[in-house]
Amino acid sequence: MKNKYTEYKSLNLVEISNHILDYWKENQTFLQSLRLREGHPPFIFYEGPPSANGKPGIHHVMARAIKDIFCRYKTQKGFYVERNAGWDTHGLPIELAVEQSLGITKEDIGVKISVDEYNQACRKEVMKYKDLWDDLTIKMGYWVDLDHPYITFENQYIETLWYLLAQMYKKGLLYKGYTIQPYSPAAGTGLSSHELNMPGCYKDVKDTTVVAQFKISSPSKSPQRGDLQRPGYQTAAKESYELLKLNKKENIKKQTEAESVLWTCLKGKKLEGFKFRRQHIIGEYIVDFVCLPKQLIIEVDGGYHNQPEIQTADKERTLYLENSGYKVIRFTNDEILCDIDNVISTIYTELEKRTMLKVSPLGGDLEGAYLLAWTTTPWTLPSNTALAVGPNIDYVLVKTFNAYSAKPIHVILAKALLHAHFPEKNAELSFEDYQAGDKNIPYQVVAECKGTDLIGIQYEQLIPWVNPGQGAFRVIAGDYVTTEDGTGIVHISPTFGADDDRVAKQAGVPPLFMYDREKKRQPMVDKTGKFYKIEDLDPDFLKNNVNIDLYKDFSGRYVKNDYDAKSETNETTLDIDLCVMLKQQNLAFKIEKHTHNYPHCWRTDKPILYYPLDSWFIRTTAVKNRLLALNKTIQWKPESTGSGRFGNWLENLVDWNLSRSRYWGTPLPIWRTDDGKEEICIESVAQLRQEIDKAVATGFMKENPYQSHDYQNFDLHRPYIDKVILVSPSGKKMTRELDLIDVWFDSGAMPYAQYFYPHNDISKSFPADFIAEGVDQTRGWFFTLHAIATIISDSVAYKNVISNGLVLDKNGNKMSKRLGNAVDPFETLQKYGPDATRWYMITNTQPWENLKFDLDGIDEVRRKFFGTLYNTYSFFALYANIDCFTYKEVDIAIDQRPEIDRWILSELNTLINNVDAYYADYEPTKAGRAIQYFVDVYLSNWYVRLSRRRFWKGEYNEDKISAYQTLYSCLETIAKLMAPIAPFFAEQLYRDLNTVSRKNTAESVHHSDFPQADSRFIDPELEQQMQLAQQISSMVLSLRKRNNIKVRQPLSKIIIPISDKNRIRQIETVKDLIMAEVNIKAIEYLSDDNNILVKKIKPNFKTLGPKYGKNMKAIAAAIAQCSQADINRMEKDKELCLHIEQEEIMLTIEDVEILTEDIPGWIVSTEDNITVALDINITNELKNEGIAREMVNRIQNIRKESDLDVIDKINVTISHHPEVEEVLLLHKDYICSEILCNQLTLVKDFQSDISIELSDTIILAIEVKKA
Repeated sequence: MKNKYTEYKSLNLVEISNHILDYWKENQTFLQSLRLREGHPPFIFYEGPPSANGKPGIHHVMARAIKDIFCRYKTQKGFYVERNAGWDTHGLPIELAVEQSLGITKEDIGVKISVDEYNQACRKEVMKYKDLWDDLTIKMGYWVDLDHPYITFENQYIETLWYLLAQMYKKGLLYKGYTIQPYSPAAGTGLSSHELNMPGCYKDVKDTTVVAQFKISSPSKSPQRGDLQRPGYQTAAKESYELLKLNKKENIKKQTEAESVLWTCLKGKKLEGFKFRRQHIIGEYIVDFVCLPKQLIIEVDGGYHNQPEIQTADKERTLYLENSGYKVIRFTNDEILCDIDNVISTIYTELEKRTMLKVSPLGGDLEGAYLLAWTTTPWTLPSNTALAVGPNIDYVLVKTFNAYSAKPIHVILAKALLHAHFPEKNAELSFEDYQAGDKNIPYQVVAECKGTDLIGIQYEQLIPWVNPGQGAFRVIAGDYVTTEDGTGIVHISPTFGADDDRVAKQAGVPPLFMYDREKKRQPMVDKTGKFYKIEDLDPDFLKNNVNIDLYKDFSGRYVKNDYDAKSETNETTLDIDLCVMLKQQNLAFKIEKHTHNYPHCWRTDKPILYYPLDSWFIRTTAVKNRLLALNKTIQWKPESTGSGRFGNWLENLVDWNLSRSRYWGTPLPIWRTDDGKEEICIESVAQLRQEIDKAVATGFMKENPYQSHDYQNFDLHRPYIDKVILVSPSGKKMTRELDLIDVWFDSGAMPYAQYFYPHNDISKSFPADFIAEGVDQTRGWFFTLHAIATIISDSVAYKNVISNGLVLDKNGNKMSKRLGNAVDPFETLQKYGPDATRWYMITNTQPWENLKFDLDGIDEVRRKFFGTLYNTYSFFALYANIDCFTYKEVDIAIDQRPEIDRWILSELNTLINNVDAYYADYEPTKAGRAIQYFVDVYLSNWYVRLSRRRFWKGEYNEDKISAYQTLYSCLETIAKLMAPIAPFFAEQLYRDLNTVSRKNTAESVHHSDFPQADSRFIDPELEQQMQLAQQISSMVLSLRKRNNIKVRQPLSKIIIPISDKNRIRQIETVKDLIMAEVNIKAIEYLSDDNNILVKKIKPNFKTLGPKYGKNMKAIAAAIAQCSQADINRMEKDKELCLHIEQEEIMLTIEDVEILTEDIPGWIVSTEDNITVALDINITNELKNEGIAREMVNRIQNIRKESDLDVIDKINVTISHHPEVEEVLLLHKDYICSEILCNQLTLVKDFQSDISIELSDTIILAIEVKKA
């Protein structure tokens, strides 16, 4: 047993952690912590398995610290906390790494390298960095069983997965379907929806987009009245169109006075906003004025219109125009010139009568017009078989020109998107004046209809490479069509979009498929991401259904350059070439680059495709309501993740795509006959063994490769499991479905598989009380855990979960090796130590917020928090060793201890309650900050500072023992409270204390019980009093600093204006502490109605502005008129009623700022309704005392620099100075007592190499020697 506390020369957190690691290893401290809690209630924790084929990063320190904190805390609270490590060993991350290392692609597997060799390489790859992970885990202090981890590639683990899948199969929740699924050509496999929705999978990309023109070949219905004669569809018969244009221009130049007057009233939408055109060509006529939306024509007749032949011509003209759907009204020149108001009134009445042009449907004259459809994936256009419109969306037929060919065209698009493609101002442009190359292209809306009126219209195949069969190339209804962007018409390619596939099936539109040489149906794009090569297609299909001349130039091309390893960065994309082709064929209306959000593969970082796949699914939608209900019972940190990100995900749940077309993973345990009519789902190795025996007996297999009962003697992976042939009940061969299962199922099944369920009971280890992983696992591990547990056990998989945020660089950027801003976790731990790193990460921001990781922040934590705590312990150890304090004395009763001891113990027990509650509520940041605040503000900066003299002065009496016991208790308790976050320093501190005192039987702080607060020690009144003392002291010290008056310079007094007797009593209780802290001689009180201190009141615009807005000016003026009595009442009542313009306005104390004006010889401060006035007049007596204190300070510094022991006596010689001589006459005894000086001598003309400066005018030579 030691009898001296260890004293350190300096703080070295790295040395401490290394020393403690050795101690833990030597004493098996982690294992012992488990043994000590055996038989106690369990606290169940699940470790999310990382993949050991990649190196750990600094974010893993954060994630693992969070897990470790609560496992340690719960252990201290008396729970048995089993912590099994795990390794995620299957899936894309492993396979892609192996492909890269071997220099192969997926297509090479089974050709250049056997599946067996490939999987052996994967098995080796998975543990590539295991030693590095173990090293980080140990060095950062994460206690988890690394010797007995669960490993997902082990046969027992796989068998449990098979069992779980078989249970789902029996419940009808496992099925096979041919559907459109996310597919990664780069990885060669389908993806699940949760993989696609992991953070970072959706990226903004700039792609070539096109608004394609689909040419109408046959309208859906017969035309209605006016359809065939709509403006612009008839050609001029009597005169050529060019002659009409010339006449139009001449008519405008030669307009009559009446025409001019009327045009002045009609132009610029002056008449109720309706647009009129003048001298406008309609068919074979030029009309004077026309409002096209209302189809109202106004003709102005001169005198010659009275001639019979002209009247006959007018009747023919009117009949022609009215048959075209127009209303014609006529006015004479005299009517216009004599009564223009009546003319305008008549026109307005006619406008009111007529409805806006709405032709429904668009009709038979549409043949040759174009339907516009926008796509961001032009490569899907060759597979188009339909166009979808919104049944209730309004569409318009527009007359215009193609921007590239300059040919006149009629196009159809959504009315709401008209001006996205046609600037409104261009409607006023002349068609006759348009020339090829003009940037501004005229247009005219000539008809309007609903989407329902377009349904059934047929159009020509846009890119006629492949014949899809009957029923294609028509307009159908689409419930997901919107007018948010594009044209309101959606191009439908059923083989490359889930919604496309759904609406096409509903409308009976066939998808466009091709047939390969094995006569299997395939989409136009193969699984490597390129158009099928001609040589890979069935010859008969090619002959009858493919236009080889058109297709050959695009055959074998990748639809995205990302899939082509040989592609150059600046190489032209397929999309561009397709768009150019359409442009040349007058089938492209608009081609442009467009930035949009596109999904990428979570492992390859390459774009995905939506692709038709034969896949096995878990019918998670069948348990959606249960998933939602159980989620509401989980405590999420933060809550918004559970109710928002995770809850919304569950609300929009789709079935889980389980299939993966890969090699290294858990094989799907389903065997099927070739016709798919018979199948079996194997649930165990024993069942597999039995079924193989049946196959052997039937002659389908020669021997049973799984007859051994030793799991080490066989392998459930491919290719071995693929060789197993089973026999169906009807005697047919059954081969295994070649798919692997989603790797996320592996990790999601760990609550069962880590214990080899169902062979072992998991009831005592399920569900988890707590899990924690990064926010990226919300739709990964968190989801798969939840889904599997709900289906298998109708239970949550975890009760509490922390979803920690990202660890970014100090500027808020994502860390990456490419950017050079990634932080090496090993270097960080080696430089700063694990405790400072963990403490910084946990206390800087709440775990679920993104952390801007800054190494300077760790250094600050090391200096400020750990440095302060280290200094506090060092202070204790120094004087405890001098006085031989080992805590052998009986605890001094709380009521016998000084007030400051009772206060710090009250704060300590309050801290215990708070920290315990924070840990229990999974709020480690609040726990760490509370500990830090206590150590810095209460323990070090107040208690130790104000109690310092009690430790090094006086006899070893009850007061000194109380001080030692109190400070010891604080340090010991802090060690236990901080142990979950800073396990190394806490261990060292605890052992430094306990190896001397032996107060605790637990050898390790991590074996000790978490502190329990003693309510007898908690004194809220005392805490309030001390808080008041601290506040007043802080205010006075700020006043000193503001006026450059050192604290060592005594001042006479402070005045506090206050009339509350209870508040005066509280201050009086801590009066001596305040006076000692701020170095004053007295505290005096003034009543609120004194005339010495003048207070000012100002409006707080931050709070008043949002409340009163426009009335602020009047309120501010009223506040300025408040009297001293008003201000005092406001301070007392915390509110004040103002009367402004016969309205009562109730102000609260937060709505104003109250200040106190300085008075001569005093400086004043007001804070939180407390005002302090400091007397800054320094008498000669105060000045001398200040010099004495300065001298003590300088000599104490020399003692330290001279390496003198704190108990060494000294002799001091200083040079003579008249002011110092006066000081020594008054304060020599005080000075000698403070510096432990036997002899203090003042010598004239004394010379020394050392000098001290006491003030600007007092500089003394000095010599300090050990007595």
